[in-house]
Amino acid sequence: MDRTLRLEKERLGKLIFDFSLPAVIGMMVMASYNIVDRVFVGRGVGALAISGIAITFPIIVIFMAFGMLVGIGATSVLSLRLGEKRIQEAEQTLGNALTLSVIISLLLTGLFYIFLDPMLTSFGGSGEVLQYARAFTRVMLIGGVFQTVSFTMNNLIRGEGNPKMAMTTMIIGAVLNTILNPIFIFVFHWGIEGSAWATVISQLINSIWVLAYFFGKRSHVHFHFKNLYLKKEIIYKIFSIGISPFIMQISASVVIVIFNNELASYGGDLAIASMAVTNAVSMFVVMPVFGINQGIQPILGYNFGAKLFHRVKRVLELGIIASTIICVVGFFVVMFFADNIVASFANDNPQLIEIGARALRIYLLMLPIIGYQVIGAAYFQAVGKPKYSMILTVLRQIVILIPAVLILPRFLNLDGVWAAGPVADGLAGILSAVFIMNEMKVLKKSGSAVVQNTDN
Repeated sequence: MDRTLRLEKERLGKLIFDFSLPAVIGMMVMASYNIVDRVFVGRGVGALAISGIAITFPIIVIFMAFGMLVGIGATSVLSLRLGEKRIQEAEQTLGNALTLSVIISLLLTGLFYIFLDPMLTSFGGSGEVLQYARAFTRVMLIGGVFQTVSFTMNNLIRGEGNPKMAMTTMIIGAVLNTILNPIFIFVFHWGIEGSAWATVISQLINSIWVLAYFFGKRSHVHFHFKNLYLKKEIIYKIFSIGISPFIMQISASVVIVIFNNELASYGGDLAIASMAVTNAVSMFVVMPVFGINQGIQPILGYNFGAKLFHRVKRVLELGIIASTIICVVGFFVVMFFADNIVASFANDNPQLIEIGARALRIYLLMLPIIGYQVIGAAYFQAVGKPKYSMILTVLRQIVILIPAVLILPRFLNLDGVWAAGPVADGLAGILSAVFIMNEMKVLKKSGSAVVQNTDN
């Protein structure tokens, strides 16, 4: 069966499994980037080097934010156009997405090089931690364009109906990163720069791989050089859908900066290292949910474009159920094994283990309700209703989380920094539930209307 026709005809349970499993594996592999970097750096360079990587994380998140702006926006547009059988416009979207990715990432790289030291200082870096952060970032910026292009194009591979190829892309990069990290750190003795070079090389290989796919014959949509010229209407559509995850990531970058400064004030460098470990672990736990998110996006977009609203509703329901199960399991693992998890990063530093384990248990208290929030945001992006995703994002990241991390430590000290996360998740979860339940009713009503019109 044709890959795009599967999105319309195949049984939903099998379709979601086929699309989501490769995405879940791919996202887990992608999460291993952070785990691998921190484990090898922690064991091969030291705990303060983990703090150095944590200081640089806002820059990495900003690159990812622009990758999401273009990648997720373009993927939703491409899926909708394929559902509407408008192949030429889908290929125009593909070409414009590549051009935007290259231009934006090169501009970001230049700006970050120019203002590197002031930025890292404002992010909470000082002394030896700042030296580690500077060394790591100078190398990482070389791969900024590769990171953005790889992320954007891999989303589009999934959007045109080939989740296994998207998974393969992620596996190639992660395996290469895992092999090169210990070689560069323990054999070549390159220190923290070795970890950065391992990531840059992996991203370069990923970029070559995804571009070769769209220039080859395996893709349903293809690159044509005429489509690389930017079109205002396509850019607008990509940005209008991608703006919600973009704001989410930019907000996350701002939150990380605020977190790092508060952690430096209330807990010092080891608290910053603990947050780096917490972020890596939480990302690893939640990445399967983002895999389901990415797996169902093309299914949602295609069927919404084809006006098969009963299928859209069922996909949303199944996505919420699966993601909630994953988050509940992850919650119990973290609660019971937090000390062992943190020890794997730096088993020779009992103080880091103590602080990090407490951080994990407090920060991830609301993990069981994260799954349906992620899937709900994915739904609104996939069907071209980005304002709802934006409302939820702004509420959690800006309206609740930033004030919480600034206020709670005044009363709870270091625990207040960790507690800001579950407070924001809990309050945002209530509004997410309201939005999702209302959308379920809309889909049910729309599906009934389509059936009646068909019968008539």
